[in-house]
Amino acid sequence: MRVPVVQHRSRRRRALGRRALWTGGELLVTAGVVLLLLVVHELWWTNREARQGAERQVQALERQWATPGTAQGGPPSSNSSPAGGSSPHRSTSADGSTSADGSTTVTGSADSATTPHRSQAYAILTIPRLHLRVPIAEGVSKQNVLNKGYVGHYPGTQQPGQAGNFALAGHRNTHGEPFRYLPRLRLKDTVQVETSAATYTYTVDKILPQTSASDSGVIRPIPRSIVKPAYGYSRPGYYITLTTCTPEFTSRYRMAVWGTLTSTHPR
Repeated sequence: MRVPVVQHRSRRRRALGRRALWTGGELLVTAGVVLLLLVVHELWWTNREARQGAERQVQALERQWATPGTAQGGPPSSNSSPAGGSSPHRSTSADGSTSADGSTTVTGSADSATTPHRSQAYAILTIPRLHLRVPIAEGVSKQNVLNKGYVGHYPGTQQPGQAGNFALAGHRNTHGEPFRYLPRLRLKDTVQVETSAATYTYTVDKILPQTSASDSGVIRPIPRSIVKPAYGYSRPGYYITLTTCTPEFTSRYRMAVWGTLTSTHPR
């Protein structure tokens, strides 16, 4: 009976094969752990960090506005409106109607023509339906504004309360994701913008569920989609535009929520 002889060369090949498989397995496990950590960082840590920073900024603005004689958190305030002066205790309406308390109302109330410094947080956005209260900063820089969990104001569009379009952008996912639930907004929902001068209330009256990322018409002074012209306005007014990416976890398309200024309450 012949006894099989195992050559040293065959043993070495098998040992090398096992070592290669083991090394490959370790590399795959390491890659999987690194990928998991990246996902955790993007979906959890960036949200946690940005939300905490945004909350601190909101509190800082509130303290700043509540302290008499300190520099304001936004552009210099103007207590006059396009249609005439308004008392600090009066309620103003965009349609020029009379408020329930009998105070005189005016058509619109511009905060100021002065533009805040780039990346400066100068206002607070509140959306009751979304339980959202977040700072508004000048510009839409990812690093200096959006990734901090703030909502960014499109440069070149109007400021709160001014005639035209006050246009904002915010992340849908990661970095605080303030606009994650923007699709939950419905017609007649309210959106409030607080500044050092006043609180402006806009009422949602139009929603564009999806359009091209390059649809610049949605943030024009008279907002109207150039991709889907059936969506938008046809005459001048006092508008707000909220934009974000859609669908979730992509940046292929944009959605827009539009509202019209319905009341102004000076501080």
